[in-house]
Amino acid sequence: MRQVRADEYAEFAAARAGHLYRSACLLTAGDTHLAEDLVQETLGRLYVRWGRVSRVGNPAAYAQTVLTRTFLAHLRRRSSTERATDVLPEVAHAGDGDMPLRLTLLEALGRLPAKDRAVVVLRYWEDRSIEETADAMNASSAAVRTRCVRALGRLRELLGEDLGEYARP
Repeated sequence: MRQVRADEYAEFAAARAGHLYRSACLLTAGDTHLAEDLVQETLGRLYVRWGRVSRVGNPAAYAQTVLTRTFLAHLRRRSSTERATDVLPEVAHAGDGDMPLRLTLLEALGRLPAKDRAVVVLRYWEDRSIEETADAMNASSAAVRTRCVRALGRLRELLGEDLGEYARP
């Protein structure tokens, strides 16, 4: 029975790791090393509780919630000696015509406070409802609504009203 659960977990982890990594990159505003650490910690936590998690109706949503909470916990315990940088690593994307737009969006996300960034990622990247986002962040629905309005307003200030100027014609 244990081998069956281990195989189920391995299959789930392989299928969801890429999606979790992309979400983690957005949460960390492009810090790929921290994103990898968050995904690894998330998958480790899921492994320990896989017997219970596998019986949940939507283990993928559970994994995303664990990722978000892991990210927020990381911010609370971050050492005062760590220094954030605005330099993104050079990553080659063959045939990716939207790279300037992606970099601009990542930079703008990086300027948002962490909880605002988490709300934007959960609501608009993950396409979660306000209630699901509130549950993932251990916050009230009203707090999520307020953060959404403020975060989107700040993004509009940073990016301008029309994103078309960043996209290639």
